[in-house]
Amino acid sequence: MLVQVLYAFISFVYLDFHALMFSVTCVVRVETKPPPWLSDIISTVEFNYSGDLLATGDKGGRVVIFQREQESKNRPLSRGEYNVYSTFQSHEPEFDYLKSLEIEEKINKIRWLPQQNAAHFLLSTNDKTIKLWKISERDKRAEGYNLKDEDGRLRDPFRITSLRVPVLMPMDLMVEASPRRIFANAHTYHINSISVNSDHETYLSADDLRINLWHLEITDRSFNIVDIKPANMEELTEVITAAECHPHQCNVFVYSSSKGTIRLCDMRAAALCDRHSKFFEEPEDPSSRSFFSEIISSISDVKFSHSGRYMMTRDYLSVKVWDLNMENRPVETYQVHEYLRSKLCSLYENDCIFDKFECCWNGSDSAIMTGSYNNFFRMFDRNTRRDITLEASRENSKPRAILKPRKVCTGGKRKKDEISVDSLDFNKKILHTAWHPKENVIAVAATNNLYIFQDKIN
Repeated sequence: MLVQVLYAFISFVYLDFHALMFSVTCVVRVETKPPPWLSDIISTVEFNYSGDLLATGDKGGRVVIFQREQESKNRPLSRGEYNVYSTFQSHEPEFDYLKSLEIEEKINKIRWLPQQNAAHFLLSTNDKTIKLWKISERDKRAEGYNLKDEDGRLRDPFRITSLRVPVLMPMDLMVEASPRRIFANAHTYHINSISVNSDHETYLSADDLRINLWHLEITDRSFNIVDIKPANMEELTEVITAAECHPHQCNVFVYSSSKGTIRLCDMRAAALCDRHSKFFEEPEDPSSRSFFSEIISSISDVKFSHSGRYMMTRDYLSVKVWDLNMENRPVETYQVHEYLRSKLCSLYENDCIFDKFECCWNGSDSAIMTGSYNNFFRMFDRNTRRDITLEASRENSKPRAILKPRKVCTGGKRKKDEISVDSLDFNKKILHTAWHPKENVIAVAATNNLYIFQDKIN
């Protein structure tokens, strides 16, 4: 995979707020030449807790980590630029001979652990195996060994006539990625979520029917805390689609289902959390029910707010914000691409209706972001209820170019700056997005391209 890092500074008025003149700079694009192979498609994007590192995983099992450049007097506009920091192969393709099943190397999720020392740690998972990686730097090497020469060959012990004290000598910076733990053989079905707990000692992993609780130091066993597998698989009516730990309460977690419901569980209540503490579901309007209602109501992502008061869910057409104290309906609903409701039949035929879009909060929980088709992504301001549609494309990568809001025309006479809903490219889709935990910096994965945008540089 050829990685190119391109810098271009692009500004636009973010959601028309005077207080948030959000210049978005397209800083990094990861792309392949020749045209992308399937293995180069980005499958997950995640900032670390400080926002200085950004990790991406792809369908080829690779993890690419970008590091943010520090602003300097010589380069005052370098704030926000991300350069490639480390690249390593996280997972390899495997084959389950007992089930005659091929296991893809695709990275489904990456989750960072809070930094405790100079090294960084992250969890990455494919469909079956979770790995804990240590990312560390080395800029010195030891020289002057007694038992081996400088080229590494062992010396004849009988020719050693004096003892030397090894010394540390400077060397070019080397970033090493080493696997510290491998958590395997605990999931029968495909892993769709991992989430680090607020105690920083345990984490959850979820597949279609079960959720397991792991300790970061123990690899040979985990605790099954949710199991929705029926005795007769013909009675199966829903599957788990996503799970996440509460950001502050280590005993609380939520998981969503393909029926559009969310269950909040408390691990203090019982060892097996089959009985939920809270059940979040919005009643369906019978007049709007159709053949596709159950499919588009399936929740593809669930995220707690940083404060822990709210959670956000993404279904096919909308994003909903729920107050943890109100279970019967969401407090906010944002339509992402309602204009596709008339296209559900064709979206079903080309399987796009099963796409799993992710969503994310900004650092202050005041805005949310999610992806759409035609390389569009949507942002919603929770205070003013304003929204904006932006496009991640090569045309927007010109230096100092203005990233203009995009609008989709659903019918009638189309204006100059609008795009017809019939002209949308459903092969170009933004499924994975991430927001810097402290600043207005966002990362958007568009197939095999990674775009990083940041707020306006004065």
